[in-house]
Amino acid sequence: MSCARRVVVTGLGLVTPLGVGTPHNWLQLTTGKVATSALTDPHFSQIPCRVAAIVPRGKGEGELDVSSHFNSSDLRTMNSAIAYGLVAAQEAIEDADWKPDDPKEQERTGVAIGMGMVDLDDVVATHKDFQHKYSKVSPYFVPRILINMAAGHISMKYSFQGPNHSVSTACATGAHAIGDAFRFIKNGDADVMICGGLEANINPLAIAGFCRLRALATKFNDCPERASRPFDSQREGFIMGEGAGVLVLEEYEHAIKRGINIYGEILGYGLTGDAHHFTAPREDGKGAERAMARAIEEAQVNPDDIRYVNAHATSTPLGDAIEVQAIKSLFKDHAQNLYVSSIKGAIGHLLGAAGAVEAILTVLACHAGYIPPTANLDNPGPGLDLDFVPLEAKAWLQSPKRRIALTNSFGFGGTNATLCIGSCD
Repeated sequence: MSCARRVVVTGLGLVTPLGVGTPHNWLQLTTGKVATSALTDPHFSQIPCRVAAIVPRGKGEGELDVSSHFNSSDLRTMNSAIAYGLVAAQEAIEDADWKPDDPKEQERTGVAIGMGMVDLDDVVATHKDFQHKYSKVSPYFVPRILINMAAGHISMKYSFQGPNHSVSTACATGAHAIGDAFRFIKNGDADVMICGGLEANINPLAIAGFCRLRALATKFNDCPERASRPFDSQREGFIMGEGAGVLVLEEYEHAIKRGINIYGEILGYGLTGDAHHFTAPREDGKGAERAMARAIEEAQVNPDDIRYVNAHATSTPLGDAIEVQAIKSLFKDHAQNLYVSSIKGAIGHLLGAAGAVEAILTVLACHAGYIPPTANLDNPGPGLDLDFVPLEAKAWLQSPKRRIALTNSFGFGGTNATLCIGSCD
């Protein structure tokens, strides 16, 4: 099969702190809604950060009603992250209208879903059960904490028998999963891939661990909606979020033959390592810069063709500044023409799900011609002088060429991923 196969996006699914469903999320985001809130449970009382971004539960508009998707037997076999992933996958698969009965089509459809961390609540609770009595340990405990089990659940539910793949690269997980799925299709291993990332670790142990790393914001407990503030001079750390983002990627001719709606195209994928520090990025930003450059090179576009960068920017003093430095170094004078925004001001940092959720929102930016804003950006920090789309979304006027964007994801361990995404031409 030819290595020149094009890969397009035909389905989108979102479960985020802004709510459930892609149209709902897009409306909430572009109208400036912020989803960070206070953690009021007494178990969080001794932790310096008491703010998080949580998927809303209930039966109202945009809320997740778990009981409408799963019965009690289902829930014994999965953790919350897997449940989020299955809900997002259902939306994406229905959006793409892709539930093939043909065994050959099933064998040409794969799944690549990643997760950053196992469910620490499940581990802690099971350890307590084990201390009480061996037989209290659930036979589903190991499947619930396996990183690849979300991909397994989706594959089994829909009989997708192509590549069954999982990624765990910290906060770059979702972007790597999409990039790997893109390559599977491009290189002929599959015609359709269900791909993305998920995370659910809003619990005292996880938040305590990140606080001990001094990674989280701690000064905004009394005004939680202001806590996540990428690029702002008062940024001091990220806010943990949860959720899932799932896309259906499809070989271009396969999608055209079906007559299905196409949201955009994955044009390129770059991935690098910093080889520098277990939590901090390289101070010169070269790892991030090389990831962006490689995505642009594979996309076969010029840097000047890029108009929007969906930044990883998590609201940390060091990381945000280094990413801006990398953008300036790569794009040079053209950096002043870019829109650069971070969605994390609105939804916090979704860890393993972040790259997938943000890729979906970047696809929508290219598709709709609208740039999502950076929430809580009142006063950019020193040297941060690009157009960060503060507070309000901006129209992305169509030029003679297609709309093309980058979305960045960087993770602990020095792992970097960039996707180059374009509107339909």
